[in-house]
Amino acid sequence: MRTFKLKIAYDGTDFAGWQIQPRQTTIQGMLERALVKLTGQRVPVTGSGRTDAGVHAIAQVASLQTPAWRATAAELGRAINVHLPETIVVLECVDAADDFHAIRDAVGKRYRYQLQLGGVRSVFDFRYRWQVKGVTHLEEIQEACDRFVGTKDFASFQGAGSPRKTTVRNVKACTLIRELPADLPFNVPVNMHGERISIEIESDGFLYNMVRNVVGTLVEIGKGKQPPTWVDEVFAAKDRDAAGPTAPPQGLFLKRVDYHVTSASH
Repeated sequence: MRTFKLKIAYDGTDFAGWQIQPRQTTIQGMLERALVKLTGQRVPVTGSGRTDAGVHAIAQVASLQTPAWRATAAELGRAINVHLPETIVVLECVDAADDFHAIRDAVGKRYRYQLQLGGVRSVFDFRYRWQVKGVTHLEEIQEACDRFVGTKDFASFQGAGSPRKTTVRNVKACTLIRELPADLPFNVPVNMHGERISIEIESDGFLYNMVRNVVGTLVEIGKGKQPPTWVDEVFAAKDRDAAGPTAPPQGLFLKRVDYHVTSASH
């Protein structure tokens, strides 16, 4: 039996999320289908987290075990890619410690949420950003971001449907990034598509919809509907209804998953 660690990128637009579901096309399902073709066996693939429908990954991590692959890990990664759609790719495949587990061994993650502030919807970008209007208070958003950092009870930012034993999480970073204007095709004026910003959040763990609920709350502050200190009131309420709306999935990217070096590979 060999254990492999995979790093995977995907565009989640056309998928019903990571986890296999009946009569739905999923990331996990496509990977396991590829492995059946390569090994002749059903090989379960465990992802570090179950990204929702429409959510993307820059570097999702997964683990799998199989006795049926004799070549190198790198060759396994390339072989899997042959049987995947263009919207999913194995970036890296390495041999891992026998007991490596993508979920259990993860010690932290970093997510990125992308927004377009105002302007006309970009036909090249709308799958990867939430277009919102009226967000002008960026300094207040940054001040509010700072209030998420630390060990806190994120009960007010947990979506319904996936309860955890504890809602306390240690957020190591919550950062507003003002992006430089990208080159756009066809000589489209840059300012036509408003301003691009991202929110990046790093934590030892995340609750269901936590990032999207944090972003929805920050957008309310960015619109001037609430002051940055409102974040403290939302934390104190420990009630999902106290926070802002849930941001849509298309702006969310799993950017990185962290592991202790010794647990991930030989």
